[in-house]
Parts: sequence; structure tokens; C-alpha cells
Amino acid sequence: MNTKLTPVIRDLTPADEPQWRELYRAYREFYQLEPNEDAVTTAWQWLLDPTHESSALVAESGGEILGLAHIRPVPSLYTGTTGLFLDDLFTVPAARGRGVGRALIRRLTELAADEGYDGVQWITADDNAQAQVLYDDVATKTTWVTYEAAPTPR
Repeated sequence: MNTKLTPVIRDLTPADEPQWRELYRAYREFYQLEPNEDAVTTAWQWLLDPTHESSALVAESGGEILGLAHIRPVPSLYTGTTGLFLDDLFTVPAARGRGVGRALIRRLTELAADEGYDGVQWITADDNAQAQVLYDDVATKTTWVTYEAAPTPR
């Protein structure tokens, strides 16, 4: 049975570190990134640093973190507004399709409204079909195509 969950969506706290690390490692593995504890530690430090622009929400149920959302404000020069960018959204496999990702996105859109942001944007892998089912239901797919370029030494 794949029953819906009603997780508590809250800010990440220092006490979440062990569960967050486990979940974030799983997120990195999902996207086939090489294991890199330095990257995990850097992300953790950024998320807990009140002077860093990144922050995080977690979805919790029964003391277990079931999902995470990492966000940061992003100014848009062409609209003259600032929106929230959702860098990472991940749920434990057992919680997928049970409302956890939807609850995190809902809280992000509420946060955007509460704090005067223009909206929430994110990207996902082209082959992440399961996530796209949710995303197609809660947001509008844009026509923008994303490119990446590596730094070029002089």
C-alpha cells in the first residue's frame, strides 16, 4: 500500500546532520556523482551558515527525515525580481509518490509568497521521469534549455 504521508516541513537544524548526510549522499549517488565527502561537508556548512545564501528545508515524519530541499535566492536581471532556486530536491525511496516532494514544493511556494520572491524555479535530469510526473502537476515546464561550460584556464 502506497499511502500518502503528511510530513512536517521545517528548516534544517544542526541536529539533522547524520540523517541529512545520509540522504544527501543518496541524492549524489542518484545523480551518479562520485562520492566526495568534502563536497558533502561543504554543502552542510553552507546550509547551516546564516551568512550563506543557501538554506534548506526537510520533510520529517516520526523523527525520520524523508526528504530535503536546498534553496537559494536568485536575482533575475531581465525581470528585475528575485526568485527562489531549488538546487536539490530528494526523498527517500520509500516516500516517493507519497506526497513528500509535493509537500516540500508547496512549502517553497508559500515561502516565496511570504517573503516576496517572484516564484520558485528548478531543473531536473532529462531522464528523471518519476520526478517529472510531480513537477508537471505542480509547476509549468519552461522552454529554456540549460548549458554548462567548464572553466577555461588562460
